[in-house]
Amino acid sequence: MMETRIDRRFSVLKEAGQSALVAYVVAGDPDPETSLEIIRGLPGKGVDVIELGMPFSDPMADGPAIQMAGKRALDAGQTLVKTLNMVREFRKGDNEMPIVLMGYYNPIYIYGNDRFLGDAKEAGVDGLIIVDLPPEADEELCVPAMEHGLNFIRLATPTTDSKRLPTVLNNTSGFVYYVSITGITGTAAPDPNKVARAVSHIKNKTDLPVVVGFGVKTGEQAETIARGSDGVVVGTAIVSVIEASLDNGKATDDTISAVHKFVSELSVGVKRATAS
Repeated sequence: MMETRIDRRFSVLKEAGQSALVAYVVAGDPDPETSLEIIRGLPGKGVDVIELGMPFSDPMADGPAIQMAGKRALDAGQTLVKTLNMVREFRKGDNEMPIVLMGYYNPIYIYGNDRFLGDAKEAGVDGLIIVDLPPEADEELCVPAMEHGLNFIRLATPTTDSKRLPTVLNNTSGFVYYVSITGITGTAAPDPNKVARAVSHIKNKTDLPVVVGFGVKTGEQAETIARGSDGVVVGTAIVSVIEASLDNGKATDDTISAVHKFVSELSVGVKRATAS
């Protein structure tokens, strides 16, 4: 498949000897307008890749914070159509930032696979992380996605053993997302030594960048994890900053600035790691 924005971004970072900061937010949280302004500001705060969560009513891999973010977004009227429109609006001002849609297969299946892939590519999406589609179902969405020029990013976990790993890596593109803990998002802190060993093991089996997510909550943690990986994903902590800024579930004057301030702190941590 042709080179994507994700490929180009990681190539530039590798040449510079830097790790990536990948920021996750739920599309439409706490409302569509505020959500769009949050993501519009992320490139200027040191973010290298945006992961945009597609809200779903049954987010089985997500912890309470992201579950509530998804509910706020759905209550505010967010749909998959609106999420794609959000990417289109973002692209009017930024054609360089890689955007990955992360979520579950059900909304895509209802939307229609071919229609979704065509619309996602046209909107400016670069990659997909669909957490409940295993490699055994690659013909369902993964292979068609790559045919549309979209990276299909797979999750590897602490329970992915050496026998399973080649299957996980097959047809994976863009980067490998290493889930640093067992269980749902935001429930535990990763062990940096274990993470570094796991990342090294995966990198021995693939040339793709390996980024680490689930459990990174501070700039200091981001710095530590970045030293042993190609990138750090922060999601629950960002979503928690959004939640803490709200008044009865509604955005306040502080919501956007609070998120951007926190993301800047995360970026400083990642840059410290690569500068040391």
